[in-house]
Amino acid sequence: MTRPAAPAGVVLLTDRRAAQTDLVEVVAGAVRGGVRWVVLREKDLPRADRAALAVDLRAALAGAGGTLIVAGPDPLDGDAVHLPAAGPYPPPAVGLVGRSCHDAAELARLGTEDYVTLSPVWPTRSKPGYGPPLCPDGLRRLVRLSPVPVLALGGIETPEQVTACVEAGAAGVAVLGAIMRAADPTAVAAALTGVFDQLTALAAPRPTPRTPIPQEGT
Repeated sequence: MTRPAAPAGVVLLTDRRAAQTDLVEVVAGAVRGGVRWVVLREKDLPRADRAALAVDLRAALAGAGGTLIVAGPDPLDGDAVHLPAAGPYPPPAVGLVGRSCHDAAELARLGTEDYVTLSPVWPTRSKPGYGPPLCPDGLRRLVRLSPVPVLALGGIETPEQVTACVEAGAAGVAVLGAIMRAADPTAVAAALTGVFDQLTALAAPRPTPRTPIPQEGT
């Protein structure tokens, strides 16, 4: 069976406490702005409530062909999880597995994971004091060591920061506060996904012009 593609572009991490309105509405707005990957956190909720929330978020993503990833080893009746650096090892046998990493030692422990997040790239309001920040240069060094695609995470709020992460080699960025706290999640998501799409288009190989075949008598 073919494993699904690893997430890329702008990946949204949920935080219902930071959301300006209902969490499902915020996610739906981000999807309208171009987000196609969402990581469901909310680990303090009872499993039944979290599973019900997963159903609603999958519905919000479905029309755009998006994917919900669940933080923790329980995929909540889905097939994609994102795990902490602490474990479990080996990861559960699901279709898509990501893991949080912060340094070279944690990258060296990877096995069958499909992607990683590297954090924090910049200081973050969601986890104040967490770090020290990698900054783009540190991100670039770790991207070169990673055997799987990397999502940059931590303090990413502007198109300029998205550009810096992509130029450092990240396949995408994971964003929480910039969208969760936004008065207009659609507009913020569109600004961030738009710059990523532009960078991807610029980096795409251009087709080689076809050389006309000379015709006889010309």
